[in-house]
Amino acid sequence: MHLDCFYIYIQHEKRFSPHTLTAYKTDLLQFFAFADSQGNASFTDVFLVRNWIVHLLDQQNDARSINRKMSSLKTYFKFLLREKLIEDNPMSKIQSPKTAKKLPIVIREEKISQLLDSEENFEDGFSGTRDKLVVELLFGTGIRLAELLGLTETDINWYENTIKVTGKRSKERIVPLNKELLLLTKQYLNVKKSKSFDNNSLNLIVTDTGNAPYPKLIYRIVQKYLGYITTQNKKSPHILRHTFATTLLNNGADLNAIKELLGHANLSATQVYTHNSVERLKLIYKQAHPKA
Repeated sequence: MHLDCFYIYIQHEKRFSPHTLTAYKTDLLQFFAFADSQGNASFTDVFLVRNWIVHLLDQQNDARSINRKMSSLKTYFKFLLREKLIEDNPMSKIQSPKTAKKLPIVIREEKISQLLDSEENFEDGFSGTRDKLVVELLFGTGIRLAELLGLTETDINWYENTIKVTGKRSKERIVPLNKELLLLTKQYLNVKKSKSFDNNSLNLIVTDTGNAPYPKLIYRIVQKYLGYITTQNKKSPHILRHTFATTLLNNGADLNAIKELLGHANLSATQVYTHNSVERLKLIYKQAHPKA
């Protein structure tokens, strides 16, 4: 099966994120557990893969989740084929389930402004200042959760008013910071310095004890403060990334510029936000036109 070699390949050569690595490992372990349950079936048997898809559908997995697992298998079998460990790729004969396109969930721009502009929402002191910076960074730059966790103090360029972001596959990009975000960052760093933490973590965002941040901390912060302005069930850091992109598009930003700011490899990934803008235009038309 050569799983260890494959994991090294996707970590060091493909430079997948830790989150993606975990997902791929989980998917492959599930696949091989299913293969074992099927007796003597070869794991390269196309019928085995098809039966696994049927099994996943029977287990009420949605198409999006199944397609991600199929993507894990495709990458794995391509690796085996490249290393000449198999002669045929069973995934070449597999058609993944079709998924319905979902519009990105966003928070209305005025609601976010209401949250960030109110002095009552964030407490004074280190935790409150850090929490506000987390929300401001996610909404003000559109960075991903993993990118936020990886930010260091040295990533900030105070002369150019920018921040260096390390995205997927270690690809770096430069994102501008607005004046309010810069001022808040300076305020946060002063408060952070005054805490005199025992450790000297270079992470920009740290825990209440000065340690490196972790995903659940950011999720708790985002869920807490978005709960002040919305009743929708999904309140994740990625919602603020969607809101960042949609806000830029609604205010006339070029789609290619948004693509670069988000760190998308292809424009097709960015074009999903145009659908939200079309829906907004329909709403404006319906409200404003006498015959709508």
